[in-house]
Amino acid sequence: MMVFERLAQPFFARPARVVAADLLGKRLVRAVNGRSLSGLIVETEAYCDAEEPDLACHGDKANGGQPTPRTAVMFGPAGFAYVYFTYGMHWMFNVVTGAEGQANAVLIRALEPATGVDVMRENRNGRSHLELTNGPAKLAQALAIDKSLNGANLCAPDGVIWLENAPATLPEAIAAGPRIGLGKTPEPWLSVPWRYWLRDNPYVSHHASKESL
Repeated sequence: MMVFERLAQPFFARPARVVAADLLGKRLVRAVNGRSLSGLIVETEAYCDAEEPDLACHGDKANGGQPTPRTAVMFGPAGFAYVYFTYGMHWMFNVVTGAEGQANAVLIRALEPATGVDVMRENRNGRSHLELTNGPAKLAQALAIDKSLNGANLCAPDGVIWLENAPATLPEAIAAGPRIGLGKTPEPWLSVPWRYWLRDNPYVSHHASKESL
């Protein structure tokens, strides 16, 4: 079995858009009860990667761009998990990026299941293989990601959740388009093409159809 090294903090300490694209094809791993649940990252979204406030981002649209108890993790350092609850029912897993002091993060939107699929299926109440991790709430449920992992160090050698390196994805294999589920977010933030996914990958969320690149 090929073993890949864990991604280190310098990988994440870069602009969110750069990290979001570079994460495609990398592996997200969650250790649960001695089992490894993992998947290849096939879809991401970048937040707050701009000099102007990103009004689609928790860190910029609340509290005048200052940290709150909910968003403090987003303000760094890079390489930590930002996990939040949304719609009163779903957990969402993000990777903190960029320079410390400014809110930056990448939402992991979809995975291609790799290991621990039987456990993922149990966590997802018997859903089909294609429906296990093809959305941010789905992958969080499949990998048992919840509030307990908010602030987790993704680069710690003894951590229970981390990201592993893999060969770089060719630029022509990457598509980009507007982010999803932004509600009443105003322009230009509603339409900036800061969502990235692997072209033609069947595990990308069903929303990822329109592309600008």
